[in-house]
Amino acid sequence: MDQKKINALIHYLLEGNSQEAVIYAETLLNEGMSKEQIIMYGLEEAMLQLGTKCTVEQFNLLEIMLAGRSVMEVMKCIYPEGTFPEETKGTVVIAALEGDVHDLGKNILKMVLMAKGYRVIDCGKDCPIQRLVDTSKEHAPFAVGISGLITSIIPLVKQVRNALNAQGLDHIKIIAGGAALKQSLKEQLNVDFVADSAFDGVHYLEQIRGS
Repeated sequence: MDQKKINALIHYLLEGNSQEAVIYAETLLNEGMSKEQIIMYGLEEAMLQLGTKCTVEQFNLLEIMLAGRSVMEVMKCIYPEGTFPEETKGTVVIAALEGDVHDLGKNILKMVLMAKGYRVIDCGKDCPIQRLVDTSKEHAPFAVGISGLITSIIPLVKQVRNALNAQGLDHIKIIAGGAALKQSLKEQLNVDFVADSAFDGVHYLEQIRGS
């Protein structure tokens, strides 16, 4: 494995330089490195470093957005539309619930989950609870992620557990995050985990999948 090129890939990902990141990913593929290795040693390492910076608050929102875009561009390069690997760590359904049209936090969570090897089903923003439940019933996720930026959706978040349970989906873990939700306890939201950040949420999911 060419560690120098891997390091270059990581550098361009963290810099948010999508064009150079894709070039280096293509180079690694052409040299025989597997897609899984690029994700493990390149994308996951970049996300780990970005997550560490978030933990110590040495980051800004634009930096996360640009790095996230770069990761997604490399993912598209590695797995063109319709060719994403069947074998993943598991499926996660994510959404910003009805009334909340902000999806930055949700998109960051999606990016990190995909880089970590999860299959993500995105219900989008302003998502009715019934759509979230129907999607969960169809795709059989092990977890549902809810992002919320406005406090008015808190009553809806509280309803998700009962709505899933009514369809026999009580085994699905529910995580919540975002500016409006991370101020509440999990008991108050009727969820399994409240994440301080997208990286915090993914860490929780990694823990429960490894158990």
